[in-house]
Amino acid sequence: MSRSRLASLSLAVAMALSMPLLVPSARAEVPAPVDQAYPGTIAIEVDATDLAQRIFKIRQTVPVQAGDLTLLFPQWLPGNHSPSGPIDKLAGLKITGNGQALAWKRDPLNVYAFHVDVPAGVQSLQVDYQYLTPTDGPQGRVVMTPNMLNLQWNAVVLYPAGHYASKIDYQASVKYPSGFQAASALDVERRDGDTVHYKTVPLDVLADSPIYAGRYFKTIDLAPGAKVPVRLNVVADAPKFLETKPEHIEQHRAMVRQALKLYGAQHYDHYDFLLSLSKQLSGNGLEHQRSSENGLDIEYFSGWDAKTNSDDLLAHEYTHSWNGKFRRPADLWTPNYNVPMQDSLLWVYEGQTQYWGNVLTGRSGLRSQQASRDALASVAATYADNRPGLQWRAVQDTTNDPIIAQRRPKSYRNYQMSEDYYSAGQMIWLEADARIRKLTGNKKSLDDFARAFFGVDDGVWKTQNTYTFDDVVATLNGVVADDWATFLRDRLDGKTPLTGGIEASGWRLVYKDEPNALAKENAKNNSRGGTDFTYSIGFSADKEGKIGDVRWDGPAFNAGIGSGMTVIAVNDIEYGKEAMEDAIKAAKDDKAPIRITVKEFDRFRTIPVDYHGGLRYPHLERIEGKTDYLTPIFSARK
Repeated sequence: MSRSRLASLSLAVAMALSMPLLVPSARAEVPAPVDQAYPGTIAIEVDATDLAQRIFKIRQTVPVQAGDLTLLFPQWLPGNHSPSGPIDKLAGLKITGNGQALAWKRDPLNVYAFHVDVPAGVQSLQVDYQYLTPTDGPQGRVVMTPNMLNLQWNAVVLYPAGHYASKIDYQASVKYPSGFQAASALDVERRDGDTVHYKTVPLDVLADSPIYAGRYFKTIDLAPGAKVPVRLNVVADAPKFLETKPEHIEQHRAMVRQALKLYGAQHYDHYDFLLSLSKQLSGNGLEHQRSSENGLDIEYFSGWDAKTNSDDLLAHEYTHSWNGKFRRPADLWTPNYNVPMQDSLLWVYEGQTQYWGNVLTGRSGLRSQQASRDALASVAATYADNRPGLQWRAVQDTTNDPIIAQRRPKSYRNYQMSEDYYSAGQMIWLEADARIRKLTGNKKSLDDFARAFFGVDDGVWKTQNTYTFDDVVATLNGVVADDWATFLRDRLDGKTPLTGGIEASGWRLVYKDEPNALAKENAKNNSRGGTDFTYSIGFSADKEGKIGDVRWDGPAFNAGIGSGMTVIAVNDIEYGKEAMEDAIKAAKDDKAPIRITVKEFDRFRTIPVDYHGGLRYPHLERIEGKTDYLTPIFSARK
């Protein structure tokens, strides 16, 4: 070592020794939740009248004792299966006791926790803050418009750490804009003008009881004459979108009846569908035990006719009252909303719900038998030909995706994969249904599993009933003995293809040069005007030619076309749906590649795609000589 380098090293050591030692400052610990009642009832008041600036104003009165107190903002949200609590939208936090401002400090390692030192003599805190709802789509889901709002309690509540959510009582009230009507699973105690006071409930019930409110509002009885009420509460952008046809309402009532025939029990004292029909309030679908949040197109009712098939969202979210709420995977249950969840059984929680959502929609007549099969054809094609990601990632691993990606868009979803436990789970449960029917000579089905697994303890809804993988297997074996553990693990772990249930049900996946009827209807109602060439040239695009997903290792991908490009022209003709279709049709009899001109940032180039297979769209076709199980699966139960 040279003298100069030795001198430099000596100087560096001397400087390091002279610097003060940095010791992490002491911080308050966040108390772990215990199964012990919080002393007193917390009052939470929400002012929801600021529709123009889209702000919820919140005041809580929290009974306290002197000493350290930690208030938590919900981080891990049921239904989201992820740490996605919108803490960034909480603002203006002020805490006072006996009229004096108290200092609070956010936990630097747990930013959802706020520590405050309660002085002696202070018996309650006043906690004031605002929830600044998104004013534009990129900020998050829009929940306030001039004519409606969606209040989710997990977004506006701060709660004391150290207790189970079921052990913290809240008395909630909401001041609504003048002229608004509101619906929720919460029971009303009284009304004072525009302010509604709700009956006291534990935090876990409050957080599970969102509110839809609106200027244009309608309630429809879906279980007339029944002991347990089921209501459809609708808010819309304008009164005309609330107009309904009796036949359509009867289909919704049939959906409720078919669900009760399937499960044989109700795990709620009343159930409220909350439905928004809006181009302004963001659409959503979120499950709760005694209600569900559902956002659909404005013409869901007004545009309906007997030949048009309805969405399966309501049946999906309704099924969650049994699957996911009353019975929940053991590793998804947590004592409060700031304990991490684990998602390993989402292929049951969401996958079987996806299955029953399509089935109940078919059994009720909200979808015809043909439309139900068309919907299934699309899913089957996905897992037969549009999930190359299955070569490196198993369905089981996608149950981690709510935590990994938190539903952010992906550039190559078919290869990266996403929350595939939904539709892949649907395929697994279809095959299980067909397998049970075959093993029992069609005397039993997955209906028997649903009743045995979810239909227990009729009338009970406040008790959490969790399950494990072994519980699922045991119940399947109780329906019909088989090696169900291997059956499930082989499909979840990528050892067996996921589409076996189609042929096991007496049908096969085929491709034709025209979309099936449901796909045509969906395309007609798609406001983005997109076109799907996934199973032919290998990409989908919107009406302006902006490419969405590109099938990994498909013709377009292998030619160099990528997600995010914009198609400008096809064979030197301006891009449009018909121009692309004509080029693909012509290429069946022409050896020349299809020339696709794309814009990529500020570059234009023409990419030759060597594809000659014609247009291909998924359909299901009967296999002659095999027992047809799909028809009875989608048939109404008497």
